[in-house]
Amino acid sequence: WPKHPEERALARSVSAEMHSSFGALRSQMPMDVRGTHSVAETPALCADIERVEAIWADCRGRFGRSGHYLFGAWCAADAMYAPVVSRFRSYGVELSPVAAEYAAAVWEWPALQTLAAEAHAEPWSLDLGL
Repeated sequence: WPKHPEERALARSVSAEMHSSFGALRSQMPMDVRGTHSVAETPALCADIERVEAIWADCRGRFGRSGHYLFGAWCAADAMYAPVVSRFRSYGVELSPVAAEYAAAVWEWPALQTLAAEAHAEPWSLDLGL
């Protein structure tokens, strides 16, 4: 977590929101690190995407100037949003420049690159019912 109390409080808040929200994003865009899919944009999904982008823009604008992540240096909040970055890539979500820059930095995080490589090496395939 960030060391500064205001940053830490916001990081915990946006992490809790990620943990408890975004039902349309989760249900309409199942995570598939290996695949590419299309998705029908429902109002609920669009609202979820807009909210994620707003969170990213707010955190980066207020606290992210010292690095590439939400609060500058990598923290737990970035780990919470890594699956969303993967979903946005898999479903070709067009992001604002700020969100796209952040998503690119998260995608290059070594642990996420390892996860993606291991997923691509799996012999089985997913049927997401899409």
